Amino acid sequence: MTVLIVDDHAQVRRIIRSVIADLAMEIRETGTAEEALTLCADSPPDWVLMDIQLPGLDGLAAARVIIASWPAVRVCIVTNYDDLALRATASDAGAAAYVVKENLLVLREILAGPIARGAGDHQRRVH
Repeated sequence: MTVLIVDDHAQVRRIIRSVIADLAMEIRETGTAEEALTLCADSPPDWVLMDIQLPGLDGLAAARVIIASWPAVRVCIVTNYDDLALRATASDAGAAAYVVKENLLVLREILAGPIARGAGDHQRRVH
């Protein structure tokens, strides 16, 4: 499995990488949504772990573009905001999951779970 981590804080990207390192064959990273779109165009990953608040294009807008352009790519929103309205917006955008950064270990379950194995194209899992 290939994972793209999108977060503007290098330390957060390192922490996420350490949490999922044994689950992914390849992990790529970027600090901007624009670069994430370029990386997806070059070689779409299986998963994009996307922060919401990014410089330039925000993570939710980027998620919409990724999901529309590369339907096989699953997007998990990874954010500091535990907000019901944002969860609903992420789900409406097509995100497969929503994880609050204080609970990053949930990423392991998501990446190894039924969504990762392709169980149902429209299944949505919100944590």
